Amino acid sequence: MKKIIFLLAIASTFTACKTATSTTKTTKNMPANTAKEVVLAFGSCNRVDLPNNLWDDVLQDQPDVWIWGGDVIYADTENMPKMQAMYNQQLAHPGYASLVKSIPVIGTWDDHDYGLNDGGREYKKRIEAQQLFQDFINVPKNNRYRNIPGVYSTYTITHTLGKVKIYVLDTRYFRTKLTPDPAPNRRYQPSTKTTDTMLGEAQWQWLEKELEASDADYNVFVSSIQFLSGEHGFERWQTMPHEIKRLETLLVQYQIKNAMVLSGDRHISEFSKKSIPGLPYPLIDFTSSGLTHVYEEFSGEPNQYRTGKVVNKLSYGLVKINLKTKKASFLMRGNNQQTFEKLEIQY
Repeated sequence: MKKIIFLLAIASTFTACKTATSTTKTTKNMPANTAKEVVLAFGSCNRVDLPNNLWDDVLQDQPDVWIWGGDVIYADTENMPKMQAMYNQQLAHPGYASLVKSIPVIGTWDDHDYGLNDGGREYKKRIEAQQLFQDFINVPKNNRYRNIPGVYSTYTITHTLGKVKIYVLDTRYFRTKLTPDPAPNRRYQPSTKTTDTMLGEAQWQWLEKELEASDADYNVFVSSIQFLSGEHGFERWQTMPHEIKRLETLLVQYQIKNAMVLSGDRHISEFSKKSIPGLPYPLIDFTSSGLTHVYEEFSGEPNQYRTGKVVNKLSYGLVKINLKTKKASFLMRGNNQQTFEKLEIQY
């Protein structure tokens, strides 16, 4: 029997679960027949007042970790008791409660669980909201990330065949206001101000240090909003093109191995793929959204990096990284273990 170690940066070490029948969060054996794979499950856009029907499917896939991509709840409020009640309601859901007992849960927030629609650093209750979110995902009280602004962090899954490092980014706490787009049916346009920021300087400095020190074979970035798809008029990294360039430059500068982005927000799911000069592999942005509601009226939008079809059905994302064959499989998964779209990349 082989094991994998799931390491919360700075705080704690434990063996990640591959068996949904156990209720302990500490040490578990990983079945030998799947020991070559690391499996990540993630999702976003989850309302507590709508049916949560996918948690049993997530558990059947036996992921090593569940990653929230944002919009865990739809609070949109400065009323902290109201926000707390929504988190409690989600924790009490039987399906989600089973998941929490079985596998580690990490992740980031987006605007609706942050507390302000399309909000950034102007949100008045961001300090209080941070503590509620970190309580929800069970960040230990003595973890130093509880005492710094924002919800960014890193996690490492260490396996006998390789290492997967997860960078959870915060695109809310430090983000400056977006530039309105005067065109009809478009909210925001790219900014020309290099002082505008998506992550904030403190988070950027932290991220660069983490990248410089990374010896991971696979590097997974969790962003609540899309990184590559930039032609639509909603929130996306393309509202600050210089911030996209900054991350891509860091990937090349430190020759980060096999980077990929997991994103949410859009109420649709899609794969985007981009070749970046200086990197020997394509950068994948896997958008998975949403868990309880989707953009049913979606009729299409441009995305020069899209590969495959857009899916506007309830789904979650699954990433299977085969550390032996060095192949990653990206799957959009739905109810009853249905796979809507699949992308495979040989690294």
